Amino acid sequence: MRPSLLIRLALVVLLAAPPLAGQQALTLTQAIALAQSEGYQARSAEATRDAAVYRERQFHSGLLPQLSLNGTVPAYNRSIIEVLQPDGSTLFRPQDQTNANLNVRLSQRLPTGGDLFVQSTLSRFKVSGGSAFETWSSTPVTIGLRQDLFRPNTLKWDRREQDLRGELAERQYREAREDIAVTVTGLYFDAYSARVSLQNAETNVGVNDTLYTLNKGRFEVGKIGENDLLQSELALLRARNALDGSRLQYDRAMASLRLALNLPIDAAIELTVPTDIPVVEADTAVAVREAMANRAAVRDVALQRTQAERSVNAARLNTGFAATVQASYGYNATGTDFRTAYDQLQEARQFSLGVQLPLWQWGARGEGVAAARADQERVVAQTEATIEQTAQEAHFAALELAQARRSLEISAKADTVAGKRFEVAYNRYVIGRIDIDNLYVAQSEKDQALNAYVQALRGYWQAYYRLRRVTLYDFATGERIR
Repeated sequence: MRPSLLIRLALVVLLAAPPLAGQQALTLTQAIALAQSEGYQARSAEATRDAAVYRERQFHSGLLPQLSLNGTVPAYNRSIIEVLQPDGSTLFRPQDQTNANLNVRLSQRLPTGGDLFVQSTLSRFKVSGGSAFETWSSTPVTIGLRQDLFRPNTLKWDRREQDLRGELAERQYREAREDIAVTVTGLYFDAYSARVSLQNAETNVGVNDTLYTLNKGRFEVGKIGENDLLQSELALLRARNALDGSRLQYDRAMASLRLALNLPIDAAIELTVPTDIPVVEADTAVAVREAMANRAAVRDVALQRTQAERSVNAARLNTGFAATVQASYGYNATGTDFRTAYDQLQEARQFSLGVQLPLWQWGARGEGVAAARADQERVVAQTEATIEQTAQEAHFAALELAQARRSLEISAKADTVAGKRFEVAYNRYVIGRIDIDNLYVAQSEKDQALNAYVQALRGYWQAYYRLRRVTLYDFATGERIR
């Protein structure tokens, strides 16, 4: 059993098993692996890749010797025909004709673009009526060749294009898998961010409910004014409203994640986000080098240039002097029945040389070649821009990963500081050392810092998988993605 299949089965069993304590833990890596093996996007990408593989196999199968059988068994015709009489007159007589023939052919395409074939043919002709007769004709073996001269070698160009298409399809499949990783990362952190917001909203409701209860007591004894009590009540109402919105957002985010992973809508999962971020040093030079070696866009550029070269070659050769050589050698015979049709075989030889020489085209040939070369220049310009864009994407993706890590470190520190500040502000408010405005400012800053940390965590992992996508290179292991 292949390792990839083992991983798929393990993930399916892991997520389909009865959840422990109500939910099953799911890491980001597991979510991506599951989406890449069982998700709808993955199945579509695999089907696209498989179709390309089968087309490539079909092409190479067509280059092997081809054996075919064709014929007419039979062709029947009844009609009135002209019959020449011995005295020179013509009479019209009804006649029944039956024709039948079979041909077995073994052919092979040649690297030069021509065709080499070996075939065997058997024919029968029968006339019924007053002048009935039957005759057989056989060609037991014929070896033949057909070759175009001074014309484009379509087989050579087809080979070059098919090789590029095959590699292009494989690279596109790898990029599709990395696109899935980027998409799932976004959905995973949408769900995680919604869960953090939900937990924070629940905490805020609890805190504001406690503060409102505390302030009602203080108001009754005259320690605070009615304005502070109303502000506390308004904060509690807003916190409850935010909690309802957070629940809806969390449910929606989890539903989107389950859909991407192709999980049941009621699958109970618990997101487990890693707190230890791997240190990945992404050198920009390595990123550009690997992107140039691995990206599908680079192979697509090569395919477009090959097609442009083919068009120039066709425009130059298809309208000029050309020739076609056809030759065959074999044996044939005829007889009154099947057995005698193979007696007394005689040589059968054929040779022809067809030529085509345009004498005056009113400049059409030169204009056609010029148009093809102009298209080639356009393709070259576009492909050079694609190459530069691919290099830039890889370069800045490496820089973005380093920036995302620095931003994450700062956001983590700010979240810790804001949480500690709110804790201090809350304790000081309870003992009456600060006013309620300062407390709510600290609470708002705590919420903002927490959200910024979650978004920075999301940004880091998206930058990590985006770098993999634009280079098809795993900087964590130092290996190309296969």
